[in-house]
Amino acid sequence: MIDLDTMNYNDTNFRTLTTKEKALRINLNLDIYGSFAEIGAGQEIAANFFKAGAASGTVAKTMSAYDMSFSDAIYGKCKRYVCEDRLDTMLEREYKLLHLRLSKRKKSTKFFAMADTVETLNYQRTNRGHGWLGLRFQLHPDSPPNDCIIHVVMHDVDGLDQQQAIGVVGVNLLYGCHYHHNDPDQFINSLVDNLIPGRIEIDMFRISGPDFKDIDNRLMALKLVKSGLTNATMFGPQGNVLQASEVLYKKNVLVLRGRFRPVTKVNMDMLTKGLDQFLHEPEVEKDETIVISELTLNALNAGGAIDEKDFLDRVDILCSLGQTVMISTFREYYKLVHYFSRITKTKRVGIILGSLTLHKLFDSKYYGDLKGNILESFGILFGNNVKMYVYPAHEHDTDELVTSKNFPVPDDLAHLYRHLQANNKIGDIENVDLSVLHIISDKALAMIKAAEPGWEDMVPENVEDIIKSKCLFDYPCSLEERKKSEEKEGKKKKALGME
Repeated sequence: MIDLDTMNYNDTNFRTLTTKEKALRINLNLDIYGSFAEIGAGQEIAANFFKAGAASGTVAKTMSAYDMSFSDAIYGKCKRYVCEDRLDTMLEREYKLLHLRLSKRKKSTKFFAMADTVETLNYQRTNRGHGWLGLRFQLHPDSPPNDCIIHVVMHDVDGLDQQQAIGVVGVNLLYGCHYHHNDPDQFINSLVDNLIPGRIEIDMFRISGPDFKDIDNRLMALKLVKSGLTNATMFGPQGNVLQASEVLYKKNVLVLRGRFRPVTKVNMDMLTKGLDQFLHEPEVEKDETIVISELTLNALNAGGAIDEKDFLDRVDILCSLGQTVMISTFREYYKLVHYFSRITKTKRVGIILGSLTLHKLFDSKYYGDLKGNILESFGILFGNNVKMYVYPAHEHDTDELVTSKNFPVPDDLAHLYRHLQANNKIGDIENVDLSVLHIISDKALAMIKAAEPGWEDMVPENVEDIIKSKCLFDYPCSLEERKKSEEKEGKKKKALGME
């Protein structure tokens, strides 16, 4: 019999524990004790702990309320039952009950409340399986709790398989919070232990609490994409991690893809003028529109590796400008559009791109993985309610402006290009600021690193302030400047009640 408490869990050569072994190790740890509340997929998570044996050492209570009237009576009424708000309500109630009814154990027990609200594949298979899983937990007895929230998308084509997968992820989540919390990479990767790749997608992860003050959830979001657990993840202007399908559902989406290293006046002009035109499209209302600055993993790679500090430098600036940020694996534009179209349903999707990027868009070599080559990709890229907004650029350091109207499209695609123009699928961004078109981000970056005067004129004023105050992009700050920056940031956080 395996001694689960004497295993060397830090040995990276050791095999991955099975779901049953993870559940048993938790059951045998008498310090960990709590409740399970599961809605939508059956008692799949709790069932794993009962099947492992010794569940009395872990399970205080399990419950489920499938009927909406029963669910509302317990947790209150809500508009949507599979959403983060419902999950939060479940965690709040169940965790409070633990402390209320088991107060005598609080000095010796690490309490937890695990909840999930899930929509598995229905009998007619007309829906998309997804769900919210969360854990409120202590790492030390009689201490304030932490929260870990994830959103999953299930890709199994059988409802029972989806239920089983939810059970495995739930065990992995509970186990990871207690045994992998000091290793973010291992924590993220372990969430899909014992599942064949592709069965479960985790597109949102957030952990918070007194034991995780040093965790930056934007980096955790990046790790989801790097690990292949999802193709895209998002966070808002405050650095708060977002769940894409909830944020984008039935919204108009305007996206600008870039490296943003750094954000320049060109980027801001593209966003500002592009949005002005997008809002003039039929049925596009401002309060139903979200603007996204998107970074691909390819744009983050530097010499085959991702520099997390460089990533956060870029994100800090974008967030300071009020931008919603997306990290994705979509190197090709048609994959990005397919992602938005699938989530946003019938709303409009706008893509802002520079005119020189059109060369790649109309180069057949980028579509070799598709049977239908460029025609198949364009069928997705220029589907219903999708439009490209082209920002002009100078052709190779000349004064000639390249726009969608004079773009040198290959001869064999000329008829297709005219068709797209005639059907309002491609159009120019008008009224651009011609005075900023000479700005090149790579040149601005080199000048920043060398502290060469002049880069300040290439970026928005508040971007200049952030780069200098936080010493971003290797800007050579003095120790005195760094100290002033830290003091200023501390006062700001205190004023906002963040300390």
